[in-house]
Amino acid sequence: MKSKFDKALSVVALSVLGAIGSVQAAPVYEIVNIEDVDLKGNVDGTSRGYALGVNANDEMVGVSKGKKKLSVDDEDDDGVIDVEDGIAPEEAIVYSVFLPIIANNYTFTAEENDAESPWNPNFFSVNGTTAPTDVDDEGDLIINSVDTFFYGINDSGVKVGAYTAPEKTMEYEGEQPDDEEDFIDFWYYRDFELRGVAVTADGTEIDLIPSYQTYVREEDDFVVELGGWSAAAAVNNNNLVAGYASTDIIEFSSDRIDSCIDTSLEEDREYPAPVEICVQADQYPSNGRRNISYQTRAHVWQIEADNTIPEDNIVELPLGLTPDEDSTLNYIAQGLGINNDGVVVGRSHTYRNGKEDDLYQDAAYWQKNTTTGEYEYNWIDPDIFSDTVYSSIAYDINDNGIVIGSLEKYISGYVREKFFYYDINDPAAEIVVPDDFQDGLSDLTSKPKSINNAGQVVGNIEVTFDKDKPRPKAGFLYNLHDNEFININNNLTCESKGYEQDEDGNWTRHQVDVIDGDGSILTYGAEFYVVEANSINEDGTIVGTAFVRKPIYQYDSDGNLIVDEESGLPLFEINGFGEPVTSFLTRMVVLKPVSGNQEACTESDLIEDEPYERQGAASFAWLLSLPLLWLRRRKMK
Repeated sequence: MKSKFDKALSVVALSVLGAIGSVQAAPVYEIVNIEDVDLKGNVDGTSRGYALGVNANDEMVGVSKGKKKLSVDDEDDDGVIDVEDGIAPEEAIVYSVFLPIIANNYTFTAEENDAESPWNPNFFSVNGTTAPTDVDDEGDLIINSVDTFFYGINDSGVKVGAYTAPEKTMEYEGEQPDDEEDFIDFWYYRDFELRGVAVTADGTEIDLIPSYQTYVREEDDFVVELGGWSAAAAVNNNNLVAGYASTDIIEFSSDRIDSCIDTSLEEDREYPAPVEICVQADQYPSNGRRNISYQTRAHVWQIEADNTIPEDNIVELPLGLTPDEDSTLNYIAQGLGINNDGVVVGRSHTYRNGKEDDLYQDAAYWQKNTTTGEYEYNWIDPDIFSDTVYSSIAYDINDNGIVIGSLEKYISGYVREKFFYYDINDPAAEIVVPDDFQDGLSDLTSKPKSINNAGQVVGNIEVTFDKDKPRPKAGFLYNLHDNEFININNNLTCESKGYEQDEDGNWTRHQVDVIDGDGSILTYGAEFYVVEANSINEDGTIVGTAFVRKPIYQYDSDGNLIVDEESGLPLFEINGFGEPVTSFLTRMVVLKPVSGNQEACTESDLIEDEPYERQGAASFAWLLSLPLLWLRRRKMK
C-alpha cells in the first residue's frame, strides 16, 4: 500500500528531507531526566506528569495531575508519611454544585539549563493558582479550585493553554435534598468552564476571550452569563496562536437555559436553585454529554509586541460547510497546530464532496489566500480506502507543509485509528498511511502528535495484537525520508531502560528496596518505558510520557491510607500469593539523541498486561473534549 501513495510528498519536501534525512535516521536516545533511579517527571504533590511541548531552546511545558494525600499523621503524631501514589482507587470523578471545586491539573515548565536541576518540573502559576504543596499561615494545605493546562511553547518562550474559572459560592437556601448525605451550606459554581490563555516569556498572561459568553432571552431580555469556552493549542515563532472558541449555542442549550430561568422565577419551589447554579449543573458533564453545548470554531490570535491582542488580531476561521439557517445541529471546528507560515491544522465538520447527507468531522487546514489575505478552509480527503473512514483529525504541520494526523476506520473488524501524513504543497496529494511494524495496513492504533522540519514524526502506537482487551502503547518515531518506523523503547540506551552494568560488563536491572509498615521489604527492578511521544524539536529532542515502576499501598474502604500503628509506615498491597505488588505510574520524560555511534540496548523485558490508558485524560485528549474534563476527586458515597 505504501508505494501507491509515495507521490503525496512534493518535490520540494523530498529534496529538503533528502538533504537532512541521513543524519536523522533512527538515532539512539537516552532519557535525560532520570534521578536516583526515578524520573523527575511530576510536580511535587502530584502523582502523574505529562510533557506536552518542547521548543528549540530545550524548554518544555507540561501538566501534572492526581493530587496526592501528601501527609498522613501517624498515631504518635511525631511525623508524617509521604507515599508515591496517594490517589486511592475508591476515589472517583464527581461533578456537583453541592461540592467544592478542587483542582487536579497543574501546569509546569522544565528546561535543560535549569539553574537548580536540569529538566526539573517546576510548578507554573496561571491565574493565581497555587502549587499542590502550598500551605496557609496556619500550616493547612491550600485548596486550589483552578485547573490549568499548557499545550505548547514557541522558541521565544510564549506558552499557550487554558484554565478554568475559580470557584465561587452562594449560600444554600431551602430544604436539604434527600440524596445528599452531608449538610449543605453552599452552592458551588464558576463563571466559565474553560478560557484560553497565552503567557509571554516575561510572565504576562493574555486571556483569549471567546466571542460568545452571554445568553440573552429575547422575549424578556433576561441575561445569563455563561462564560463560553476557548482553548489555545499551539503557537508559532511569530506569536500567532491557534485554538478554538465558542461562537454561539445550539437550540437545545437555549431551551435548557430558558428552563433554568423559568424555574428560578417560580415562587413555590421545593429546592430553589438560582439561575447561576442551574446553568452550572447543565455545564458539567453527565453520562458523557453536556446539556449546554457551544458552537465552536477554529481561531487564531496574533500577539503584538506590547503583549496585547487587539480585536482586529482575532480571526475566526471558516467552518468546513455552510449550515442551513434553520439548522439545530452543533457544528465544531478546532485549530490544533500551526507552522511558522501561519498555516493552521485541525478538524472541522464538513460535507464530504459537497454531499449534504455525508456530514463528517474531518482533518483540515486553513491557509491565507495570497491575494485577499483571508484564511480559507481546505478539506483533507481521508477516504483513500474502498470502505468508509468515519472521522479524521490533523494535529501538526511543519514548515515544509507536511500535515500529520489520524483517521478512524474499521480494520479487521474493529474501529482503529491510523497515523497519516499529507503534503499541502502538492496539488495531486493524497494522504499517506505508512507501514508501522508490519508490511501493509496493520490494525494497530497509531496517533501522531508532532513533526519537525526534518520530517521526524512522534506519537504513540499500540504494540500488541490482542483483539478484545486494552492494548499496551509505546512512543514511536517515524522518519518520512526513509519510511523508518520504530518503537522508541527499542532505541534507548540500557541506562534509560532501568539497567546497570556490573563489574563483568553484564547488564541487569537496578534493584530498588522499599520497606513497609510491617517490615516487609519489597525488592523490584527499576523500569522505564516510553508510552507516548508528544513533541519533537529540530534537534530531535523528544518529550512525552513514560511509565516508571512503583510499589502499590493499601487503602481502606473510605479511601484512607492504611498505616501500621507501631512503625507509622504504610502497608504494601499484596496479591493472592501474599506478595507485595508494583504498578506503573506516568511521568514526563525527556529524550535526547546520544552522541557518537552508541548502539541501542539489546536487553529487553517486555511490558505485559500493562495497557497505558489515560487517567482522566491528558495531552490532546484534554484538548479535544470540548471543553476539557477535569478530575474532581472525593470519596465515593
